[in-house]
Amino acid sequence: MNHLKPFEQGVDLTAKTTAGLEEVLAAELKALGAKDVESGKRVVFFRGDRELIYKANYLCRTALRILKPVGVFTVNNEEELYEKLKRVEWQNYFKVRKSILVNVSLFHSVITHSHFASLKAKDAIVDYFREQTGRRPNVSKDNPNIVIDLHINKNKCTVSLDSSGHPLNKRRYRVSTDKAPLNEVLAAGMIQLSGWDKTGDFIDPMCGSGTIPIEAAMYAMNIPAGYYRKDYSFTHWLDYDKELWAKVREEANEKIAEHEWPVIASDRSFRAFSIARTNIKFAHLHKDITLINKPFEKLNPESGKGILIFNPPYGERLKEQEITELYRSIGDTLKSKFAGYVAWIITANPHAAKSIGLHPSKKITLFNGQLESRLLKFELYEGSRKRKKMSDS
Repeated sequence: MNHLKPFEQGVDLTAKTTAGLEEVLAAELKALGAKDVESGKRVVFFRGDRELIYKANYLCRTALRILKPVGVFTVNNEEELYEKLKRVEWQNYFKVRKSILVNVSLFHSVITHSHFASLKAKDAIVDYFREQTGRRPNVSKDNPNIVIDLHINKNKCTVSLDSSGHPLNKRRYRVSTDKAPLNEVLAAGMIQLSGWDKTGDFIDPMCGSGTIPIEAAMYAMNIPAGYYRKDYSFTHWLDYDKELWAKVREEANEKIAEHEWPVIASDRSFRAFSIARTNIKFAHLHKDITLINKPFEKLNPESGKGILIFNPPYGERLKEQEITELYRSIGDTLKSKFAGYVAWIITANPHAAKSIGLHPSKKITLFNGQLESRLLKFELYEGSRKRKKMSDS
């Protein structure tokens, strides 16, 4: 059994993300100074110190969780999992008075029931503390101080402390939601994938709860991803450095700046408009995001250049004819009003996407929740692509 030492100068770390955003997250981590960065499936491995753990939690827009492995061992059944977890020196990481939660992920594992594995893991940690201290930590499903992550692939178990606690897409600016709200990490990833350089109009014409324009404004103004939230699990670790955490936040917050180009959020639904207004105001971005209650076809461009990123309905609640007409209208509006812009549309309905009537210059596979989706890029200009190329030559 291999135990990893308590946090010292630098350790191997893991960042979780959604499928399709691994390289975006890897670039974010490198920019923060991470070493030995390597992308996997929905995960990025890297090496860093305590300060990097704090920075990654506060600044990475496309990370869901930042994990610190504390043990690796083989396991062939639940009883062996219990025995080996009980040998981990949990007192090196947190105190018995902290509440705990265990998350288990199984991949082609000899252990087949994640819930039962989680119960055995919880029992092992509780029994360890009871034998060592005569006391036991409480278990909390809703608001734990300490989150322990078990990743079991075949018979290899990696035990990690989850430094984030609640997943990092929980930015805490979204106090109200429309139906099927977009994950904040996915929204931030789409903005990064678009290559937006923070110039020109930024428009989300079907903004729903306002997630995409809020993430765009945060990115444009260098507002840290974790700016609105207070709770992170690493603040309950024994090695927590309060002064270092304050320094990380202060240095990041000093880089917040005004943004000169408009960020525009619009929706035809007054309910969505109202929800977006609530969230934008809660994020103190009501002076930085222009909010409009209009159908897309009645929306007029501002400067004549910029980017549109939006998430139209996929068709779960609309009839096939209605969704086809909606996507055809999107294409007509883009062609008639938004020459000079670049549009990015995420959809899980490839059939409906054909009704846009434009050929995407790029397709990126992403997952909106469990739905496999495509982020489609449309370059918009007067006339055909052929004439555009001729005019550029």
